[in-house]
Amino acid sequence: MADSESQGAGSLEDYFYPYRNRYETYRSIPYQGVAREEIISVISEMARSEDKIGDEGKCSGSIYSGDHEHYRFLSRVFEQFAHANVLQRDMYPSATKLEGEIVSMTLGLMGGSSKNGEACGVLTSGGSESLMSALFAYREWARDEKGITEPEVIIPNSAHVAIDKGGHYFGVKVLRAPLGPDFLVDLDWVKSHITANTIALFGSAGSYPYGLVDPIAELGQMALRHEIGLHVDGCLGGFLLPFGRMLGRDIPAFDFTVDGVTSISADTHKYGYALKGTSVLMYASRDLRRRQYFTYPDWPGGLYLSPGMAGSRSGGLIAATWAAMVSLGAEGYTRIADAIFSTADKLIAGIRSQDGLRLYGEPTFLAAFGSDEFDIFLANDYLAAQGWRMNGLQLPPGLHFCVTRPNTYPGVVESFLDDLFHAVDYAREPGHGAASSGALYGLAGTAEGNQAVDGLLSGALDAYYEPSPGGDA
Repeated sequence: MADSESQGAGSLEDYFYPYRNRYETYRSIPYQGVAREEIISVISEMARSEDKIGDEGKCSGSIYSGDHEHYRFLSRVFEQFAHANVLQRDMYPSATKLEGEIVSMTLGLMGGSSKNGEACGVLTSGGSESLMSALFAYREWARDEKGITEPEVIIPNSAHVAIDKGGHYFGVKVLRAPLGPDFLVDLDWVKSHITANTIALFGSAGSYPYGLVDPIAELGQMALRHEIGLHVDGCLGGFLLPFGRMLGRDIPAFDFTVDGVTSISADTHKYGYALKGTSVLMYASRDLRRRQYFTYPDWPGGLYLSPGMAGSRSGGLIAATWAAMVSLGAEGYTRIADAIFSTADKLIAGIRSQDGLRLYGEPTFLAAFGSDEFDIFLANDYLAAQGWRMNGLQLPPGLHFCVTRPNTYPGVVESFLDDLFHAVDYAREPGHGAASSGALYGLAGTAEGNQAVDGLLSGALDAYYEPSPGGDA
C-alpha cells in the first residue's frame, strides 16, 4: 500500500474516491495477503482524517457521542461477541438476557408500564428497519383483523422517508399530510383523509427536518376513534426528549402514556450512544409484535424463526448497546441531555438574533432555519468553506443544526454563530451566482427535475459499490 499524496478534490471521482491516488485499489482478492500492521495503519489514517470534523464539533447530527473513550469501551465489549450470530440462540443465550434488558430499559423510558405488562419490543438494525417493520406489522394486522387488502397510512410530510420505502416494499399506500405554519402535521387534513383503508397514522418525536414533536395526543384520539394504529417515530429524539422532560423542558408527551399510541421506535445508535446499527421498536401489545415475526416449520433445514427482516444478527452490536445503556445510566443520559439542550438554547437565540433568518417551528434540540431575503444555500457554501457540515432541507429551503454531544464542547456554538453572521453577509452580497450546495435541491420539485435528481442519486449509489476508477497508487 503506497502513501503518495492525494491530488485533492475537484472532480466527482475525487469526491467519491478521495483515496484513489493514495492507497491500493483491490479489484480482486490479492494473491498474497497484506500484513495486518499495514492494514491497521491504513484504516487508522482514514479514520483519523474522517473523524476530524466530528471531533471538532463542526458537524450537525451524525456523530452523537464523540467520546472516543466511550467508543473504545464499547469496542472492547463488541469484541467479545463480534463473531457471534444470535440466530444460533442455543450457542449464544446471552443475547436473550441482553436484548430483553435493552427492550425493558427502553420501555421504561417510554411509559411501557402503562400497558399492564403488554408493552414489548424488538431490536432492529436502525430507524429505517424499525419504521418499515412497524408498517409491515400494521399491514398484517389490518388484513387479518379488518380484511383490508388495499392498506393506506397517513404520515406528516416531515416524516422520515423510510416509511415511504416500506410502503414501496410492502404495497402500502402512503399519504403525506401537509404541515401547518408551525411545521407540525395538519390535523384537519389527516382527519379528512382517514378512510376505510387507513390502517395507521404516524407522527414524529422529533421530525428529522425540524426536530419537532407532532401533536401525538390529537393523533391518538383520531386513531382510537377509527380503531387504527398510531406509530410514534422517536428514532431521532427517543433517547433525548424523555430526559428533556425530566429536566423540566417544555416537551409534550409522546409515549405509551398517551392514549392511542400503539408503537414507538427509538434509535439506540443516536442519542442512546451505542455503536451504529441498532434501534428499538416497541409495541403496546404482544399480539401486534407477533405480526412482524416470521416462522417456517416445514423447511428441510429445520425449524426457522426470525423476529424481523434480518436473519443473521451481530451479537457484538447487541452487547455493545446494552453496555452503553448500563454504563451511562440515567444520570449520564440526563447530564449529557442537559448540556445538549443548554447548547441548543444558545444556538436558537443566536439564530433568532440574525437579521434575515427565520426558525422553522419552536425548536428544542435541533434548529432548522431559512431565509425569505437571500439564498440560504449561499450561506451554507460559506459555512462549508469554514469547515461546518450542515444538513440541507428543501420545501422550503433551509438548513438544520442537530445538536449532539460534540457540539457542547466549549466555544463550538459561539464559533458557529460567528461564522453564521459572516455567512449571512456573504449570502447578501451580489454576484455569487447559484449556490453550489443547493444545486440538487433546486432541481427537485417538478416531474422533470425529480427524474434528473433520481438519476443523479442512483448514479451516486452505483458509485458506492464500485472500486475507484484508475488513479491507483
